[in-house]
Amino acid sequence: ATGTRTVRGLEALSLSVPPTPGESIVKRPRNMGLLTLGEVFSEHGYDVKFLYGGYALFDNMGAYFSGNGYQVIDRGDIPSERIHHENAWGVADEDIYTQALLELDRSHAAGRHSFLHVMTTSNHRPYTYPENRIDLPSGRSGRAGAVKYTDWAIGDFVARAGKKPWFADTIFIIVA
Repeated sequence: ATGTRTVRGLEALSLSVPPTPGESIVKRPRNMGLLTLGEVFSEHGYDVKFLYGGYALFDNMGAYFSGNGYQVIDRGDIPSERIHHENAWGVADEDIYTQALLELDRSHAAGRHSFLHVMTTSNHRPYTYPENRIDLPSGRSGRAGAVKYTDWAIGDFVARAGKKPWFADTIFIIVA
């Protein structure tokens, strides 16, 4: 997932292509109907979803993923009572991970496998996150605090997932 911006990583991960010259494929017009990783999983009977802690209108992510076989779930789909923290970029990592667990549970209950592409937002200024999760103050610790919180949130997510009936048959791939 190389490139100078997150949107370049999204095209690399979903299309298996290096960054292309000019505008990202995600942001280009007529970028629907491409052979994405999600499409491959869909053809094998998986529920395919793109989960994003922000609003998927940003960088055309919603149109790109929905036009290429993914169900898009973003910040607007998470009820406010399940949001511990949010800033201009999106909800806390733990909140999008909670949504991911719900989506995985739904697919499992329906007897289906899942492929979820989950994108978090904590690694952006102002580097804020819920209080009392780590030993660094939110918003005042810079990127170091955001990275430590991200680490905590991943660990919390995997611990919660470890209690699920589908966990033993699940592969997690984490990309920075």
